[in-house]
Amino acid sequence: MTRRLLGAAALCLACACATNAWAQGFDTSAGNLLALLRESPGNNRPEEKLDPIGLVRAQLADGREVDIDASWFQYLGDMHVRLVFDGEASMQTASPGDLERLHLSPQDAVTQAVDNMRRRYGAPRVQPYGGGLMQVVAAEPDLVSSYFLDRALWQDQLHRYPQGVVASVPLRGGLLFAPADDEKALTNLRFSAAALFTASDRTRVSSALYLFKDGRWSVFQAPRL
Repeated sequence: MTRRLLGAAALCLACACATNAWAQGFDTSAGNLLALLRESPGNNRPEEKLDPIGLVRAQLADGREVDIDASWFQYLGDMHVRLVFDGEASMQTASPGDLERLHLSPQDAVTQAVDNMRRRYGAPRVQPYGGGLMQVVAAEPDLVSSYFLDRALWQDQLHRYPQGVVASVPLRGGLLFAPADDEKALTNLRFSAAALFTASDRTRVSSALYLFKDGRWSVFQAPRL
C-alpha cells in the first residue's frame, strides 16, 4: 500500500496539535521512527553532517501560521532529513524533545529509523534500470529515497564496485546509481536524474549526484542553485 507522505504544513500541524501523541493514534517509541529525505533548495553541503534546521514555519488548515521546533536536519547537498513517527495512513513529525526523551542523538535516530524501515517494509532490492544504471526498489515506493540513508545497502555495492558508486535521488520514489568508473553510465545517470527531477515538481528531492566511497557520501556533482 502506498502511503500518503504528508507535506511540511500537515506534518507540522500534527506536531503542533498533538499534546498527547498516543491519543492521536501515533506510537512515539524509537521503534516507530522513520527518516525522510526532502529538498533544501539553494543548499550545497559537500559532506555529510546533520545540523538542526531549528524552527519551521507552517500554515495550518485555518490559515494561521505557526513556528514549531521539528527534528529536521540539513544533511548533504540540497537535501535535509526529517525524522517522523510512522502511522497507518500518515506520519507525525518528531520533535527535538522526542529525541531527548528517547535518548537518541540525530545520527542514532537516523540509524534507528533505517533499521525500522528495513524491519517493517523490508530490505531494498537492486535491479537494472537500463544504460548501465541500477535502480533501488522497495515494497513501499514512497520510501525509496530513504534507502539512500541505508549504509548496509551501499556497503554491499562497494563489494561489487570498489571504485565507488554515484547515486541520484531526484524524487521520493526514485533512487538510481552507477559505478563511479563507468563514464558512459555516468552520462546516462546525469541525463536521467535531470529529467526525473525536472518532471517531479511536487515530489522532487535532489538535483545533485552523490558519491559513496570509503563508507561515506559526498557531493559528486553540485545541485542546481
